[in-house]
Amino acid sequence: MPLLYDSPEAWLASPEKRLSVFGMSGLGKTRLASLLREHGDWFHYSIDYRIGTAYMGEHITDNLKRQAMQVPFLADLLRSDSIYIGSNIRFDNLAPLSTYLGKPGDPAKGGLPFDEYMRRQDLHRRAEINALLDTPAFIARAHDLYGYPHFVNDTGGSICEVVDPANPKDEVLCALSHHTLLVWIEGTEAHTDELIRRFDRAPKPMYYQPAFLRAEWASYLDQSGQSPETVDPDAFVRFAYARALAHRAPLYAAMAQHWGVSVTAAEVESVRDAADAEAMVAAALGRRAASA
Repeated sequence: MPLLYDSPEAWLASPEKRLSVFGMSGLGKTRLASLLREHGDWFHYSIDYRIGTAYMGEHITDNLKRQAMQVPFLADLLRSDSIYIGSNIRFDNLAPLSTYLGKPGDPAKGGLPFDEYMRRQDLHRRAEINALLDTPAFIARAHDLYGYPHFVNDTGGSICEVVDPANPKDEVLCALSHHTLLVWIEGTEAHTDELIRRFDRAPKPMYYQPAFLRAEWASYLDQSGQSPETVDPDAFVRFAYARALAHRAPLYAAMAQHWGVSVTAAEVESVRDAADAEAMVAAALGRRAASA
């Protein structure tokens, strides 16, 4: 697919620079976007924040209320509209969204019935697609309302689960590539090992493709010999995480190959200001042109 900027020179000379950064969570997408926002005329659009506020906000709040209604003191206050319960989701704290997604397994350990878990996964899928398709509108909003010339789309780690990189007519990728330059932050095996260690210490809910998730659930039940109601939720998501990274890696690579460029996590780590980031993207465009 043709890129929004077809050369390093075109990118550097453009008065309106627009990026969509993607890759595994933990490799620097949000750090890079935040740095651009703080040190340049860049608007930071967070897909996860948009999901958690515009598309999943009511579901998150209802879940909080459902928990509060189990406490008689709070239930009485909620019924009389005497208290307000809401999530304080932020760019740097997306816990309300991940908590709502939850983990399947033993309810006594905080797990969800698998069907309810899959229902929430489907809600997230539709919300993520909608948030990604909102990108062009937010580019216009950032420019027309706030006067930002540049735009960075900070996508979630699960973007590769809701697109088909091999389909030249994929709705989401067509919209993103028409309005932004897609940039993959590629990690090494060492980065993957560290992400797995980090996840093992604090396993968190994630979105997965339904077919992948159902296969992993069946595999875990088969290997563990447990019933769905007795599964330790943390044990299952730990089991699935390393496999998810292996599942996602070729999807990210295909997105970069067909729809954008790639930079390394090490390159991103070395970025200290907007000028560094712009030079990094120019170098990535140069590598792509040289390999064409």
